[in-house]
Amino acid sequence: MTDISASPSRSNFKLPPVKSILDTLRSGDIALATGVMGLIIILIVPLPALMVDMLLAISIVFSVMILMTSLFIQRPLEFSSFPTVLLIATMLRLGLNLATTRLILSEGHNGTAAAGHVIEAFGNFVTRGNFVIGIVIFIILVIVNFIVITKGSGRIAEVAARFSLDAMPGKQMAIDADLSAGLIDEDTAKKRRADLEGESAFFGNMDGASKFVRGDAIAGLIITFINVSAGMAIGIMQEGLSPAEAGSVYTLLTIGDGLVSQIPALIVSTAAGILVSKSGVTGAADKALTAQFSGYPKALGMASAVMAGLALLPGMPLLPFLALSGGVGYAAFRASKTKTAREVVERAKTVADAAAKAPQGAPGMPGAAPAGEPPISDSLKIDDLKLELGYGLLGLVKEDESGTDRLTEQIKALRRQLALELGFVMPPVRILDNMQLEPNDYKVRIKEVEAAHGQIHANLLMVMDPYGNPIDLPGNQTTEPTFGLPATWIDPALRDEAELRGLSIIDPSTVISTHLTEVLKANVAELLSYANVQTLLSGLPKDQQKLVEDIIPSQISVSGVQRVLQALLTERISIRDLSTILEGIAEVAAPGRSIQAITEHVRSRLARQICAANLGQDGNLPLLTLSPQWERDFAEAMVGEGEHRHLAMAPSRLQQFIMSVGQAFEKAAQQGELPVMITSPSIRPHVRAIIERFRPQTVVMSQNEVHPRVRLKTVGAI
Repeated sequence: MTDISASPSRSNFKLPPVKSILDTLRSGDIALATGVMGLIIILIVPLPALMVDMLLAISIVFSVMILMTSLFIQRPLEFSSFPTVLLIATMLRLGLNLATTRLILSEGHNGTAAAGHVIEAFGNFVTRGNFVIGIVIFIILVIVNFIVITKGSGRIAEVAARFSLDAMPGKQMAIDADLSAGLIDEDTAKKRRADLEGESAFFGNMDGASKFVRGDAIAGLIITFINVSAGMAIGIMQEGLSPAEAGSVYTLLTIGDGLVSQIPALIVSTAAGILVSKSGVTGAADKALTAQFSGYPKALGMASAVMAGLALLPGMPLLPFLALSGGVGYAAFRASKTKTAREVVERAKTVADAAAKAPQGAPGMPGAAPAGEPPISDSLKIDDLKLELGYGLLGLVKEDESGTDRLTEQIKALRRQLALELGFVMPPVRILDNMQLEPNDYKVRIKEVEAAHGQIHANLLMVMDPYGNPIDLPGNQTTEPTFGLPATWIDPALRDEAELRGLSIIDPSTVISTHLTEVLKANVAELLSYANVQTLLSGLPKDQQKLVEDIIPSQISVSGVQRVLQALLTERISIRDLSTILEGIAEVAAPGRSIQAITEHVRSRLARQICAANLGQDGNLPLLTLSPQWERDFAEAMVGEGEHRHLAMAPSRLQQFIMSVGQAFEKAAQQGELPVMITSPSIRPHVRAIIERFRPQTVVMSQNEVHPRVRLKTVGAI
């Protein structure tokens, strides 16, 4: 005989605990899925009048919650789930429409409470015994919802989505530029990109979601017509009611049903309109509107005066207009006082900030600076970059109608460009006037030392012939300050004629910014400070910070990394790929290892980048090779070891080398080529040290720096 209690199939079976079931139902995803399934069930299963009353109340409260949330959020993206909420609210109303229609048609002959007390109450309250009034009010509500609010908010959402998508590439480029310029960090850039994508998706979804409300309004009209016509037909033909009784009951039920459905729809449509029209406004709706209306007391005062004038017109009711005029006038008075107080506070704050930054100390005390006189220590501060202008050029930094000046904007763009090209953010350029300069002169100073100077005319245009031919336009002959090429300053009225002749036209601001660009590229190594290197290292991604910890300071110091980066920048090699540079340093760095040897190894790791930067227009790398004789002469002239290794070649031999290099590059230039010089790795730094004195822009590469996949083209030999 089998023992049932010992049966394995029964002994392992346990009912799930009640707490586990409740916890599962409380979870958000299960609750949402249950609610959506409930909406579908409403469309199929007949509901009793009591449950319909409860669901109608939920629909009204739900719509009010949506409206209040739309009013109090700070930004539209804080309610990014609104399209989903709108779909759920629409489905709820349509399901209730179907449920109430079923009750009206099946139970309407039993009286006005057949579809529940909510519909009965709305019908009695609005109609007040006159069904025509109820029908008119219902039609007006539908028109307001469908034509005014829904159509307007849908149009706003459509335009906002279109402009948001059109502006996305520009906004993304602005984020990338700010990130490259160091104005924001990686986390901030990610957040801005996410906000940008969320904004585009939100307005796109709102454009589609507005169609839900429009379809809901159309469905409400159709359902109303069905309820009245079908209800009266059922009441007269099947239930034996008189036409008057059927019209009374079914019309009241239909109007009540329509109002209970359209009022929540109107509330949700208003919420949608507030949400899409809130773009560009930050803060809750009440604070934003109050702040913007109260910011213009004169407008409120004029509105008060207009209402007072209307009150004096013959036949106008005096009391309402005078009361409103007094209320708006009082609001204008309060707004004016608040605005004045705010301005006083801001001025006081400005003065307080200036006082806090001013040098401390009382007059007469030993060591204290007199009031208004900067401390002596301020004279020790050095500007990394400074642009000094003669008084005749001050108009270049004068703001135009848009509130910007061309020279400043070009310098900002220059810093972004150099950050992308070289891999670190240049220090800001301080622009100031120098009355000791000639009116049309300017100077560029790096760490207070003059690095370049030039002369331009602020009210003229510089023209140059691309082929070097003389320019026969009337003007002042000059020399372009950046590259020393012949040019002419002409009157702006001759611009069109210069364009027809194919001349290059350069405005004064561009002349300065171009000169500044070349000066910065030539002196970029001096501008890479210890602090800049620390910022670059700390800005690396988290997965590369371990590499920094491994090599600093056990293998190399931060100063050593700085010297390697400076050596690369001296030859205009970008340090943007900092991770590869650090990997190259980690492979060869060791205490006592020369910086030059480390740099040469890092250059070989950057072979792809160096080759890509010097490719010709045909995609090949043009080369000038060094003859075996010169290779041997340089190798034999090397003396010393490590950091003390240097070139000891006879001056006459060096002069021959310089002449040979000049001739080879001139011959290549006549062929339309701009080649790089290729040498063996051991002598490359020393050959470069010689060439940079008379051809600083010439690229000298070692054989280790030629990437294996680059196509080579030899254009000559030295």
